Amino acid sequence: MSSDNNDTARAADERQARGLTRRDFVAAAGGLGVGAVVAGGAVGLATGPATKAFAVSGGYLLVDSKKCGTCQTCMLACSVAHTGKMNLSLSRIQVGYNALGRFPYDSVQNQCHQCVYPACVDACPTGANHVDAATGVRMVDASKCIGCQRCIYACPYSPSRCQWNYEERHSQKCDLCIDTPYFDLQGGPGGHQACVEACPMRAIKFTTQVPDQKGNGYDVNLRNVHWANIGFPIDDAGRVLPSVSDPAANDEAAKAAKRE
Repeated sequence: MSSDNNDTARAADERQARGLTRRDFVAAAGGLGVGAVVAGGAVGLATGPATKAFAVSGGYLLVDSKKCGTCQTCMLACSVAHTGKMNLSLSRIQVGYNALGRFPYDSVQNQCHQCVYPACVDACPTGANHVDAATGVRMVDASKCIGCQRCIYACPYSPSRCQWNYEERHSQKCDLCIDTPYFDLQGGPGGHQACVEACPMRAIKFTTQVPDQKGNGYDVNLRNVHWANIGFPIDDAGRVLPSVSDPAANDEAAKAAKRE
């Protein structure tokens, strides 16, 4: 049996041993409604007679997939900040790259969206996956996690933004660096995020504004005049020359050439 098949079988055995299967999860979630309502800084999901409400998160991570160099520095920074280990598998932000792809569809960044309605929080039976009372950040308390992985299955994105820490045997997710024992800077909303600080391309940005929830509002254009100054196009298609997309930068280059 191949290594991949072994890993798949082992994961299935672990879920069965804990008494949880995908069918169990679907059955448990079957009564949930699908309409989310945002009001007064909180969000509610219609679940029949009762409505759950969550305070909005105090921050969000935005990425520019077209500016990303797929160097995985953000992943290393995340792993080190949280665990003290340079292990890409323990990173809470994941960068994917298709070597056969063509710009701008050759890379993707998968970071927690700090969802307005956090399905992962709602699915957790112990409160381990919770909304931080002080900041609104969706995060996991490892000490309360029983390893059921319901949060991983509940995440509406693929791959799941909740991940399984195979070393410590608990779920984990981006906490905007609130709990980073190996990070010297103050994290969380109002602080610093390891991935943002480490990214050499400045392709990750922290914001307190709720991103557009309808489309891909978390993948934005972070290219600016400095990007044009070094000769790169700043349009999403990557086809407009800097001289067209940023005439001011081109004028400055022309003036500098004349001075020489």
